[in-house]
Amino acid sequence: MKFYIKHESRGRIRIHLAQKRMSSVQAETLLYYLQNQNQVSFAKVYDRTGDAVICYEGERAAVIRMIQLFHYEEVELPTGLLESSGRALNNEYQEKLISKVIYHFGRKWLLPAPIRAIYTTVVSVKYIWKGIQTLAQGKIEVPVLDATAIGVSMLRGDYGTAGSVMFLLGVGELLEEWTHKKSVGDLARSMSLNVGKVWLKKDGQEILVPSEKIVAGDEIVVHMGNLIPFDGEVSNGEGMVNQASLTGESVPVRRTLGSVVYAGTVLEEGELTILVKQTGGSSRYEKITAMIEESEKLKSGLESKAEHLADRLVPYSLGGTALTYLLTRNATKALSILMVDFSCALKLAMPISVLSAIREANQHKITVKGGKFLEAVAEADTIVFDKTGTLTKAQPTVAEVVSFSETKSTDELLRIAACLEEHFPHSMAKAVVDAAKEKHLDHEEMHSKVEYIVAHGISTTINGKKAIIGSYHFVFEDENSIIPEGMEEKFRHLPEEYSHLYLALEGVLAAVICIEDPLRPEAAEIIRQLKKAGLKKIVMMTGDSERTAKAIAKKVGVDEYYAEVLPEDKANFVEKEKAEGRKVIMIGDGINDSPALSAADVGIAISEGAEIAREIADITVAADDLAEILVLRMLSNRLMKRIHKNYRFIVTFNAGLILLGVGGILQPTTSALLHNTSTLYIGLKSMGNLLDEPV
Repeated sequence: MKFYIKHESRGRIRIHLAQKRMSSVQAETLLYYLQNQNQVSFAKVYDRTGDAVICYEGERAAVIRMIQLFHYEEVELPTGLLESSGRALNNEYQEKLISKVIYHFGRKWLLPAPIRAIYTTVVSVKYIWKGIQTLAQGKIEVPVLDATAIGVSMLRGDYGTAGSVMFLLGVGELLEEWTHKKSVGDLARSMSLNVGKVWLKKDGQEILVPSEKIVAGDEIVVHMGNLIPFDGEVSNGEGMVNQASLTGESVPVRRTLGSVVYAGTVLEEGELTILVKQTGGSSRYEKITAMIEESEKLKSGLESKAEHLADRLVPYSLGGTALTYLLTRNATKALSILMVDFSCALKLAMPISVLSAIREANQHKITVKGGKFLEAVAEADTIVFDKTGTLTKAQPTVAEVVSFSETKSTDELLRIAACLEEHFPHSMAKAVVDAAKEKHLDHEEMHSKVEYIVAHGISTTINGKKAIIGSYHFVFEDENSIIPEGMEEKFRHLPEEYSHLYLALEGVLAAVICIEDPLRPEAAEIIRQLKKAGLKKIVMMTGDSERTAKAIAKKVGVDEYYAEVLPEDKANFVEKEKAEGRKVIMIGDGINDSPALSAADVGIAISEGAEIAREIADITVAADDLAEILVLRMLSNRLMKRIHKNYRFIVTFNAGLILLGVGGILQPTTSALLHNTSTLYIGLKSMGNLLDEPV
């Protein structure tokens, strides 16, 4: 690729591509290429100017060479990337906004007054008709007020005021629509399907393959707790599928032979073999977008109150206009009230504030599924953390395999454990699979159907012999496994600093896999900062032993901790806290956290956790750093402050305009201009990043 350097500094370069015009597709292709280069830490592509900004690490010459090697046609984009890109949307609305401003002032300055009057009359029909339709439905709401203000101005021959009111209303509608669509698009993109590998059924075997290799007509196997990656039809098995992300149904639906299943839904129970019908990623994106557009989840309580208040104020504005005219017989003073209403600003600023906050959260790798959840985060006083993969690192590792078998080596025991664990999404299971991979221990399918018992373990048969792996409670209490004779002392002296997974074959303990699950380095500081941010009660809950839980709780500084808990225990605790009048946040990453995530006022899932946890959760945060929880709390608090601040400004400013108008100090035209300009100002200000504002 040919380009020249416009500007550069250490670790940063701005280039201009040697081509006449850059399309949105080309811009997305270049951006994807740059973002997937190891030496590039940040990249942004400007399609209008044909520029790209690249922040890099390492040698400058290597970056220059990397750009030179780029060719549009050689980059293979992931399915659905272009379809769900927001670039074209932004370009479309920028052009609409610029065109609207140019046409308005162009008409005002270039067209003769009679033609302007005819044009204004024609355009006003839309607003007046909408007001009449609202009245016909027995409602006195904002369209009635807009229609009255425009209609009275037209009757008085004040076409300039009517035109200005319609222009500012149009700009407000355009900005609101743009922000709404962009925020919904950002949210839908972050929720879009992202499945790396799937189980392909071939010649009676299950083979783990990249999802890109699946084509229509293939059969895939989906295990309990996993996301269904493609649209298809059940060809074998039976299960309960959570379709909340697409249909809003809170109760899982039963799916059997011949049933249709959809990409992005989650298998809560059972196991399904699915005949793939469609592999395109855009269908998933479109379904999510439609779901968000129709969902009331996007409305926070304050947002809904603002909308209702805006509509409730309309009769008072109309009544005040009539009363002022009756008392003063001055149409100008009466019209001053009509030109100023609280409704426009309230209805514009509140949704824009909420949707902009959702967009800003997305920039910090936080996916928020609705404004009401940000409001709940701000109001929460209790937060419950799951331990594994949340307070501890999302990538635990196998520290040691302690063998209790006289016939099998530790490598063979690890191979068996990995073969079982690779079917289920949990950080501990991933640690076992990764340990086997590091040792190059191939573990082809050698077992029968795998059964997963939530929060306990896994059960199957290998060569006709029963094999189980899981917690102490599951292996020794539920399954009544025994310790081999003469090895009791060895068992008692297992390393205490690790979490333990127990593997039993034919009811006899074969191995204990010691998992090192180190505490996140930032955990203690984040807990301290969360307390400072107003959270009064911080709790840790884990299925781990009392000994491990106590040590972790002491290190991080939580107020309470609970060990050896089951999924229902976590959910019951959340319900108990809510019954006592507390607002509860639950943070987890596993299948066993799902009931509690669902029960909490706000469920927050770690992005690398189980798909069902992410699907049920109201908010998803990246697994990199717990600081994102603190960012979320700060963002939510500032959103509430912005909404209250906007509300006070709107009421005070518009009340002042009404008083000045009734007092004869301001003319209706000036009142309308100031009112609509303030509405536009508050709308634009509400689009700004919350975390960039001074506290």
